[in-house]
Amino acid sequence: MLLSKLLGERFKEKPADAFMDSHIFMLRGGYVRQVSNGIFSLLPPATRAAKKIEQIIREEMDAIDGQEVLFPVVLPAELWQESGRFESVGSELVRFKDRTGRDMVLGMTHEEAAVHMARGEAKSYQKYPFMIYQIQTKFRDEPRARGGLVRVREFTMKDAYSFHTSQEDLEAYYERVLEAYYRIFQRAGLSNVIAIQSDTGMMGGCKAHEFMYLSDVGEDTIVYCEHCDYKSNMEVAVSHIQKGCAEEQEIREVHTPGIKDIASLAEFLNIKESQTIKAAVFFRRDNEMPVVVFIRGDLQVNEVKLKKVVGTEVFPLNDTTGTGLCFGFIGPYNLNAENVQVIFDKSLEGEKNLTCGANKTDYHLMGISVSRDLKVDKFYDVSKVNEGDACLYCGSPLKVSRGIEVGNIFQLGTKYTESMNMQYMDEEGKLKTPIMGCYGIGVGRLLACVIEDNHDEYGPIWPKAVAPWLIHICMLNQTQPEVNDLGFKLYNELKKDWDVLLDDRGAAAGVQFADADLLGAPVRIILSKRNAANGQVEIVTRDKKIKKLVQAENVRQEVSSILEQVK
Repeated sequence: MLLSKLLGERFKEKPADAFMDSHIFMLRGGYVRQVSNGIFSLLPPATRAAKKIEQIIREEMDAIDGQEVLFPVVLPAELWQESGRFESVGSELVRFKDRTGRDMVLGMTHEEAAVHMARGEAKSYQKYPFMIYQIQTKFRDEPRARGGLVRVREFTMKDAYSFHTSQEDLEAYYERVLEAYYRIFQRAGLSNVIAIQSDTGMMGGCKAHEFMYLSDVGEDTIVYCEHCDYKSNMEVAVSHIQKGCAEEQEIREVHTPGIKDIASLAEFLNIKESQTIKAAVFFRRDNEMPVVVFIRGDLQVNEVKLKKVVGTEVFPLNDTTGTGLCFGFIGPYNLNAENVQVIFDKSLEGEKNLTCGANKTDYHLMGISVSRDLKVDKFYDVSKVNEGDACLYCGSPLKVSRGIEVGNIFQLGTKYTESMNMQYMDEEGKLKTPIMGCYGIGVGRLLACVIEDNHDEYGPIWPKAVAPWLIHICMLNQTQPEVNDLGFKLYNELKKDWDVLLDDRGAAAGVQFADADLLGAPVRIILSKRNAANGQVEIVTRDKKIKKLVQAENVRQEVSSILEQVK
């Protein structure tokens, strides 16, 4: 490729609206251009890298017996109505009517399409197990698009769906996919990826893992133990909560004028926050009934866990007018809970001598003993884990980090196959419902994370497996015939075996080097008047670890050797 013909301008100024390194370099380097919020066009450098990532994914999916297919982007609403997700999924699913008035959706994920295909083609046990996958454009009307290609609305994704006749078979295949994912990320040049337990979310099912690239700019919070194998997304993380050892006291009412939050209450009464009961109020999406969660005062409510307990989406309720609840002074003792759902967190179980709201303005109660004073039928785990909490499995202090999700895998069970009436005939001639798994990787997000993991202050340092070009030739003093002739000679020779980019613009050295840094080819060949006169060229790796003068006739051999050494 001649750089003079490459579509995509490069510039040195940092974009004002970009904060992640990958987003900054993809804009500066001419990789992407924003079309709308969360919607990008990919220019040739990004397209070339994405295609190489897709090829790695294809090879690894084929290696675990995957069969590539292609589903439609536009799907009839009936399929999503069969699964129940047409009504249960929120506004991120784009719904519309075609010219005949038929309800349609834009595919944001393709479980329904996969079952539709498989139920017509796999009616006998002899077809099982099998896995189908695609690499396809999807649209999710994401409300929080950010970070360039990290969180977008339109994206390219590899999604795979496996079908099994037993849970044991699904679990065995699930492990094969898990290992294949690690190989994909390693081959793409992405290090520091861990698999963690995660919430199944809108996908449903009984078990799920997310593959997290550990990064300080990540949106997801990861909880892990350094002394055992426990790793989890904060959404489903658990810990051992140290209980207090207070003695029981008599209940007494105290005047707390204007004290409506836990921190102020603890300071006012000279007690610890862990000696209080916090009331967090939410409302249910399905009927807007208030949900009051009572939790120890030093903890926070995990809304994902709470959603699982109540069975629907929940949202914080900041105005309790008309609910009968005394905002700022809500407590579980003598609470009038009519038309209110009450949830008790496990952190309160067995606790004594706690302080809570008195359910009247400017008053709290001290000396509450949970087992003595409160009638609790069941305690639930709805609290967030804090750094330093004890690991539930080994007791060591838990660590909290940030990460970017680059892949996910789910054991779906029969959530979709049963609701969509997919059946097969077993060896005994009986109809059975297959068990399903699904597995996703976002191509664009993976590409962005590769840059996050492989860059310096000047631009990307592309791993050779996914680099848009492996070799970048810079011709300094191009007006000199010996430089120009040698440059084009090397370009024509090397491009027979490798992806080569030749800077033929005659630009100043600083401009050429800055552009070469942004384009990030692993190997750079620099031609200058002095070296060309001596029949030599300079070869430098993008990471600056190798720098040498080489005779022109030995360039191919040296480049081959260097490419073997770089990652």
